[in-house]
Amino acid sequence: MEGFATKQSLLLLSILLLIGLSAGSFYENFDVTWGNGRANIFESGQLLTCTLDKISGSGFQSKKEYLFGKIDMKMKLVAGNSAGTVTAYYLSSKGDTWDEIDFEFLGNVTGQPYVLHTNVFTGGKGNREMQFYLWFDPTADFHTYTVLWNPLNIIFLVDGIPIRVFKNNEANGVAYPKSQPMKIYSSLWEADDWATQGGLVKTDWTNAPFSAHYRSFNDVDCCSRTSLLSWVTCNANSNSWMWTTLNSNQYGQMKWVQDDYMIYNYCTDYKRFPQGLPMECNLD
Repeated sequence: MEGFATKQSLLLLSILLLIGLSAGSFYENFDVTWGNGRANIFESGQLLTCTLDKISGSGFQSKKEYLFGKIDMKMKLVAGNSAGTVTAYYLSSKGDTWDEIDFEFLGNVTGQPYVLHTNVFTGGKGNREMQFYLWFDPTADFHTYTVLWNPLNIIFLVDGIPIRVFKNNEANGVAYPKSQPMKIYSSLWEADDWATQGGLVKTDWTNAPFSAHYRSFNDVDCCSRTSLLSWVTCNANSNSWMWTTLNSNQYGQMKWVQDDYMIYNYCTDYKRFPQGLPMECNLD
């Protein structure tokens, strides 16, 4: 009986280890790519931390490339005086005509809100910035940041609440990312020449090292590949996300965010575009 109990315990331990290495494991899904030891994985692959000091920041990237997907990451941002720091979390392809989908979190002095900066690049062209304050303290706990990218639209979500949609308007001459697989990248770095109040507030290095934390990565709903030599394949029986658009309730949530928390919208910046706003601004 004692031997049976021991075998059960070993089996349970094996199952838990397998779960730790597969369900959102950073060991399985990501490579630390720079920082010389400043990015590290803990808790059997369930927590990743990037740090920044005066010498260097740090970053990581996904092992897979994605061509459409619903991708979640829980993040807890740099606490305290984070002025001059940028925590970037984005998807990007390679080359001169790359596609990219951006979340960037611009730090601030203690007591002042983070700025969430979003952008979409197609064929190497961006200039589609929208910026937001958040309705919570992103340094106090983990919150979920989601990119839902399918052939119809790109939806940016925070804790399941949509904050922005970039629609596929190819029929009206607007480029849309649909053919270049992208990897996930994230990094913590210093950009005090522009990140906080237009560069007026510099990084206070007496607060270093700065740390950003990641957990609960989820790419169950996606089309991906692990090698340039293979075709992109989609996860079976989980393709409802592939044709998801916002429903009326979600449009209401997005309107609330944009009315109360949006601080910049390229589609209303007439001074920046004196010859006329980008075409997609007149279509949504």
